[in-house]
Amino acid sequence: MSSLILLVPFAALLLLNLLPKRARRAGLWIAWGILMLEVAAAFIGRFTSVNLGGIDLLEQIFDFHLVVDGLSELLMLSCGLVGAVAVLVARETLKDTEERSHFANLVLIALIGINGIAMVRDLFSLYVFVEVTAVATFILITSRRAAGLTFEGTWKYILLSVVASVLMLLSIGVWLLAAGDVTLDAARTSLAAGAPLAWVAMALFLSGLFVKGAMVPFHGWLADAYTAAPAPVSVFMAGIVTKASGIFALLRLADGTLGSASPGREILLVAGALTAVVGAFLALAQTDMKRMLAYSSVSQMGYIVLALGGDLSIGIVAAGLHFFNHAVSKAQLFTNAAAIERELGTLDMTEMGGLGARMPVTAGTTAVATLSLAGLPPLAGFWSKLLIVLALWNAHEYAFAAVAILTSLVTLAYFLALQRRVFFGKQEERWAAVRETSLGLLIPTVALALVTVALGVGFPFALRVLLGGGA
Repeated sequence: MSSLILLVPFAALLLLNLLPKRARRAGLWIAWGILMLEVAAAFIGRFTSVNLGGIDLLEQIFDFHLVVDGLSELLMLSCGLVGAVAVLVARETLKDTEERSHFANLVLIALIGINGIAMVRDLFSLYVFVEVTAVATFILITSRRAAGLTFEGTWKYILLSVVASVLMLLSIGVWLLAAGDVTLDAARTSLAAGAPLAWVAMALFLSGLFVKGAMVPFHGWLADAYTAAPAPVSVFMAGIVTKASGIFALLRLADGTLGSASPGREILLVAGALTAVVGAFLALAQTDMKRMLAYSSVSQMGYIVLALGGDLSIGIVAAGLHFFNHAVSKAQLFTNAAAIERELGTLDMTEMGGLGARMPVTAGTTAVATLSLAGLPPLAGFWSKLLIVLALWNAHEYAFAAVAILTSLVTLAYFLALQRRVFFGKQEERWAAVRETSLGLLIPTVALALVTVALGVGFPFALRVLLGGGA
């Protein structure tokens, strides 16, 4: 059955392109339906203990091994939710039928790549699906047709992604020399034996994933790419693509390969702490709303990696939960940024002020997302950050636990600055005619806010499900 998770979106992709041109107007709804089907499948598997694996058609025909476990379902659930929201944003912001059709096509291609990342158990297949996702993303970023727009963000992404691809391919070659195989099991065995060549291969692979995941010091492309991309692409990239391509793969390696190996833990701790701190201070310095949210994403991804350097019995759950929380909240914030840009024509926060009275729902849902990411109770982000600190504390990494707590204060500072600049203070006269955005943008952001609140309030139940599912 796990093969269907790849074959169903592929079939939808074929259907979308075989339809008559006039009928392709339904492309966004086809993509939305597939994404919601993914949410349903992941939800059923995650919360009812139904096995989504079963007989694997691709394994029987092509000797292609796919496994669905708790981490797979987490990525599928995150991708389905964020992708569905991105499609709704595209329906509101993309007016050209052909552009909508292209967006639906590329989202389905990225979905195939992300689902592959979720299920594969060898490093070469992981590399292939990361590249499938990356290629779809390259084209999505360049789909904007705004006058005067440069492709600097796209070129940075492409060039750095090529470097990452070379590092990952080189790593796979070294793995073959070190372990004779590229499965996660073989990699774990080689690392546990302390083979120097195996650690060289792992360092190369981790470096490639650090670039894909925009970890410091390889984060330079992310803010430009997010800013240059159209609104629905920013939602999709910030919500899931970057985390799936780099951070989820790190999560999978930490769970199945690195384990408690000392060099691996130290690399993740240092990289995670550096990324969390640098991203937070870069976000604090921004005046463009999208760029602030982009650097905030860098910081939050650092938190996820930081958890993987702690006690893995807690760290995997903490990282997975924060992965989901960040996907939901960041998709919500970029949707609200799209709403503000649509109504005001700018994302420069120095030109805003007092919009809370004009756009109360947007202001309220933004507050929910920002306070959750800052780690305030009882929202979902509080629990994931608390688990991250506990994972570090249990591993006796007290300095890194302090870094996580102090960086949360910086996170709260820049998000409070966003709220003050955009929604509070004196209202600019030129925004006197501004009204709340359309239902097409309000419905997804309200739905995501409800997910954040519900997960926070119902966290004890959710934690039992996560632990029971073996995530």
